[in-house]
Amino acid sequence: MSLSDEYFRIVCDQLNEIKRTQKSVMEKAADLFAECLIHERWIYLFGTGHSHMLAEELFYRAGGLARVRPILRPELMLHVSASESTEAERDLEKVTGIMADYPMGQGDVLLIASNSGRNAVPVELAIRAKETGAKVIALVSRRHCEAFPSRHPSGQSLPDIAELTIDNCGVAGDACVPVAGLGMSIGASSSVTGTAILQMVVCDAVEKALNRGSEPLMFCSSNADREHDNHAILDGLKGIVKHI
Repeated sequence: MSLSDEYFRIVCDQLNEIKRTQKSVMEKAADLFAECLIHERWIYLFGTGHSHMLAEELFYRAGGLARVRPILRPELMLHVSASESTEAERDLEKVTGIMADYPMGQGDVLLIASNSGRNAVPVELAIRAKETGAKVIALVSRRHCEAFPSRHPSGQSLPDIAELTIDNCGVAGDACVPVAGLGMSIGASSSVTGTAILQMVVCDAVEKALNRGSEPLMFCSSNADREHDNHAILDGLKGIVKHI
């Protein structure tokens, strides 16, 4: 079996494990999303490093929810300085600026994606978000969280704070394909599994909202000759959602 075939097999196994073990907690996450949609509150999404891609995954997306606010801070992403972003995600002071730029409160939901669940910024953001009354969902690798200590001064990891924790069922270290003679593994899986988890939660949330008589605002593809359907939504979001 080639290394790419082994990667595919492992990721499929992880997705099947997610379906088998995480469905109930994902349903609860969908309940929280649905409540946001029905009561016209906001779903915030946050991740540092490569996890920021999961914050972008549900934003302004074909077939995606309009009431999504991604928390995108350049210093915590990779395009300005990847190495400096590693240091920044351990700096508690970054959270003060985040809370000022992305005000959340009662009725809102914050989903934080962090494979390790250990760095100071995601943990501190979860703590402060809960203080505002927002509900916090963690998306982590349980195996990684249990393998390494927290970097937050409290000693708490992200699952210790969140109301709900979804396990991406990945291995400690994320890279999942051991390579003989290399002394390490290749093939990170958390982006693939994280994306699948988020889209499953959204699908369930939309279904739950519709079953309760509430039709969520949704984006269609801007490249399928129906872009005009998005214009009214965008007009209502400009000046409210930071990255619109």
